[in-house]
Amino acid sequence: MERLSLPLTTDRLRLRTYQESDAQAHLPILSREDVSQFLLEDPWTAEVARTEIAKRIPRTGLETESRALALVIETADGLDSIAGSRVLGDIALWFDGDNDSKAEIGWILDPAASGHGFATEAAIAVLNVAFDHYGLHRVFAQMDARNTASAKMAVRLGMRQEAHLRQDWWSKNEWTDTLIFGMLRSDRQPT
Repeated sequence: MERLSLPLTTDRLRLRTYQESDAQAHLPILSREDVSQFLLEDPWTAEVARTEIAKRIPRTGLETESRALALVIETADGLDSIAGSRVLGDIALWFDGDNDSKAEIGWILDPAASGHGFATEAAIAVLNVAFDHYGLHRVFAQMDARNTASAKMAVRLGMRQEAHLRQDWWSKNEWTDTLIFGMLRSDRQPT
């Protein structure tokens, strides 16, 4: 498999690999209760941010030993009201176990940047890489059923809701429901 050329760019975004300084950039986003409420982790502390970012740094492509691609979503230089770029969140793609034909996608966006289509734009870029570069057959997303914003985004992306698993995950001292959305290569709209 050919190595993926990074960063990925869209009209408004740059999707790049992680670096150590991203711990500081992501802490204000992932330390928020309203962001972490639907994630498996509790709100981040500075120490957790450093540890978690260190785990993401080697995730530079499905063809690497990590078998994962973790990218920072940032505004492209000059497009933000603040001079230069700004970190908006992250997006990741990782193989589902040992199967090289399907992968899971996940995203996290700063609530201050929501409503502008940034997460959708980033996810379309990563789905294009999943199907066009990696030749995957299937990409799926799993989320807490209460995360209606992510569910709506999955639908906007053209993913189909395949399951609503009732109280299947014990998270933060309660049973939670999981939604599963999927997209096959053949589901994609022609570009």
